[in-house]
Amino acid sequence: MALTSAPPRPVRRLGWGQRLSRWDVKLSPYLYISPFFLLFAVFGAFPLLFNVVVALHDWHRRAGMGEFVGLDNFSWVLQQPLFWRSLENTVSIFLLGAIPQLILALLIAAILDQNLRARTFWRMSVLIPFVVMPVATSMIFGQVFGQFGILVPNLHALGLFTDSSSPFFQDRFLSHIAIGSMVVFRWTGYNALILLAAMQAVPRDLYEAATVDGAGRARQFFSVTIPSIRPTLIFVILTMTIGGLEIFDEARLFDGGGTGGGQGGTDNQWTTVMLYLFNLGFGQWQDRLGQAAAVGWIFAFIILVISLLNFALTRRISSSDAAPRGPRRRRPRRAADDVPTRSAVARETAGDAMEGTPL
Repeated sequence: MALTSAPPRPVRRLGWGQRLSRWDVKLSPYLYISPFFLLFAVFGAFPLLFNVVVALHDWHRRAGMGEFVGLDNFSWVLQQPLFWRSLENTVSIFLLGAIPQLILALLIAAILDQNLRARTFWRMSVLIPFVVMPVATSMIFGQVFGQFGILVPNLHALGLFTDSSSPFFQDRFLSHIAIGSMVVFRWTGYNALILLAAMQAVPRDLYEAATVDGAGRARQFFSVTIPSIRPTLIFVILTMTIGGLEIFDEARLFDGGGTGGGQGGTDNQWTTVMLYLFNLGFGQWQDRLGQAAAVGWIFAFIILVISLLNFALTRRISSSDAAPRGPRRRRPRRAADDVPTRSAVARETAGDAMEGTPL
């Protein structure tokens, strides 16, 4: 008896709604993230690529793009004494602002990590200087360090400075201290909250064991808190380095920033690299957009090198501290070794209590 084959099953056609749902599953993730890449391409990638073109041409604001000069703009910038002076000012202001800022941020975060009353109020209050606009901060501190401000008349009364003008606008080092204080005032609270978030993630059992062993608050801070928040501390130092080297608003508006101001002092006492770039391309000095773009790329390379060195140094310090020590020679057992320590007794007592606790 011959077997009859079954008729072929008709091909199922997908409807428009099913096809649309399949395309939606495949394309929707890319559509969701596309706004970021579109905005980055327009406001990030294009300005960077266009800045390369400007740096390689003799470009002026009024005349537009000139002839192709290659690396002549970079060599011109490196031969300018004012560029190196501005780089020295930038590093000096960064060190005078970053070191006290990091110390105060750690101290404030450690205080806010304690059991305080109205903790939310205090944690929000340290962020108020960060919310204040840089223009307002610069104007306020400019008045404080001015000739008729709060600080200078008292210094004159003490006989420290005999000149009638403000020494913070004349002396190079004092001007760096004044601008560095603005950076400390504005960014300490922001970094303190980041460090506070890391401190709250530290297990409290470590502090309890350290307390049982007789460690005080200071010993707990340096032996428990700092090693536990080391990754966050490295992140804060890196961001502080990048942001501190790009200082512009405080230096620009320190002496008012009006007509004749905003140049970085009469002798360029506090001219930073970013202020030098602005004055070179858009300020009252010259109309050299090509050289200003070259300054931006040179300074970006310097920041990259400093950040990499800073990252490598902090990682090496953290890895050396966390590296296991080698085997030590066993010392002869003494009778005192049989006496349990206070921490061991506390752990054993806590374990016995947990075993007897009903679930």
